[in-house]
Amino acid sequence: DAALYDTVSAVSELCQATGLSIPVGKDSLSMKTSWEQDGEQRQVVAPVSLVVTAFAPVADVRASLTPQLRTDAGDSVLILIDLGRGRHRMGGSILAQTYNQVGETVPDIDSPQDLRAFFITIRTLAEAGTILAYHDRSDGGLFATLTEMAFAGRTGISVNLDMLTFDPQSADWGDYKIRPDQVKVQREELTLKALFSEEAGAVIQVPASQRDAVMQVLRGAGLSAHSHVIGGLNGADEVEFYRDGKKVWGQPRAELGRAWSEVSYRIMARRDNPACAQAELDVWNDTTDPGMSPNVSFDPQENIAAPFINTGKRPRVAILREQGCNSQVEMAWAFDTSGFEAIDVHMTDLLAGRVDLAQMQGLVAVGGFSYGDVLGAGEGWARTIRFNSKLSDQFAAYFARPDTFALGVCNGCQMMAALAPMIPGAEHWPRFTRNQSEKYEARLSMVELAKSPSIFFNGMEGARIPVAVAHGEGFADFSQQGDASRVLTAARYIDNRGQATEAYPFNPNGSPGGLTSVTTADGRFTVMMPHPERVTRNVMMSWAPEKWGNADQGGTYSPWMRIFRNARVWLK
Repeated sequence: DAALYDTVSAVSELCQATGLSIPVGKDSLSMKTSWEQDGEQRQVVAPVSLVVTAFAPVADVRASLTPQLRTDAGDSVLILIDLGRGRHRMGGSILAQTYNQVGETVPDIDSPQDLRAFFITIRTLAEAGTILAYHDRSDGGLFATLTEMAFAGRTGISVNLDMLTFDPQSADWGDYKIRPDQVKVQREELTLKALFSEEAGAVIQVPASQRDAVMQVLRGAGLSAHSHVIGGLNGADEVEFYRDGKKVWGQPRAELGRAWSEVSYRIMARRDNPACAQAELDVWNDTTDPGMSPNVSFDPQENIAAPFINTGKRPRVAILREQGCNSQVEMAWAFDTSGFEAIDVHMTDLLAGRVDLAQMQGLVAVGGFSYGDVLGAGEGWARTIRFNSKLSDQFAAYFARPDTFALGVCNGCQMMAALAPMIPGAEHWPRFTRNQSEKYEARLSMVELAKSPSIFFNGMEGARIPVAVAHGEGFADFSQQGDASRVLTAARYIDNRGQATEAYPFNPNGSPGGLTSVTTADGRFTVMMPHPERVTRNVMMSWAPEKWGNADQGGTYSPWMRIFRNARVWLK
């Protein structure tokens, strides 16, 4: 309370400069402004709402909850925890605005104690591993909450609204001979309120076997009176709602998904490539799409570099960056963990002579946006080297040494592609230009590692792995440089059925044949558009198969860690 009082006092001081004043009291806040009009002094006093926001560090991302309904955890139920205590206030809701209304009473936190108990209870259940999925109720109310959970889990759901549409003020129908059709309007109004009220609360998915235990925990927290088991998953791939013993509404999940994506589609169709916008919308039509299906034949936890790390020898690798680059920390960590001495090297270090590539056995050009991509992605960075005789000679000498390797990722891929004429064996590499979608792409995409001589992908042939993508110019453009018929493919984008593809959004940039990584005949030099350094651990991925596990299950590293260990093995 004292901290809040001090905060409001500070706000009051700031407002005085604008002619507003906020008298501050422990029990209430108001805003007062005065002015002179027609020789009279006028004044308005209005209540003040203070919004306080906060943030906190996350100690363990593995304890996070997502809206993805689990279909692989056996029988489960959905529980609504209603912090609105059944009030269903509709003021300011999306439904009201859709009908050009504002409403009167808006949702509020009437019992702060409930909110505190809710948070503690959710974390307690999460730490016990009881919660399979979680989604808060916010814009769009319960309807949006449930459908978004269905979308994330790619499953249908069946929901019973009886406990949410009970009117305690109504007379008993049987005693007063009231037929259901006589209260139809009232019942439908209650249904709309239950589905679209934006009161605080959440829906959780828990194992059916744990339902009673979870309700007991909610009871102990004082939340059970307004917590209801409302349904579960169905095999019909439909979102359906029941009331009074019958189905009152239902639609296929795919149709709802298209409606949910409609606004994004229309924006993208106007702003970006309309064909790509349509392709992404049409993904909803494929109801048999299996989703991402990773396949890895090797053990990501096997440290094949361990024998070489144990020698104590740590080869030096330059983590090369330029103004506007990023991901150098993740890249350095991956190489350091794999047995290298990672050296942070900025281009100014090379220009000033503080570092010489002759001291290095490895070179990695990191991702980002060198010079803001003003001169084209990676082009300004490459020209710093090509048009400086000192640097040009130094890089050419480094590439010519038989005991060195180089990796270019994203912006570094674009930069090294522009240096292809000075890299032995890179004469067929393309340039990387604007994505066919006409926009920056940041998503998790599936790639397949091809059979290639790349030292980084040794023993990984055929692996299908999700990887982070973040680029605006990743289209492999052979019209400017290279030869598509002779280039050595190291990796390609694939669809959810494992086929190399040019189709959006599975291929985020439209590169021919799904091409996203190329290498040289001796395998020493490889460039790729995706970011393996950003997903070297399973917890770094926005999604990873449950079977890959986490650190407490012996599953610390993702399959991408293998490429850095491969580099260490190659140097021996």
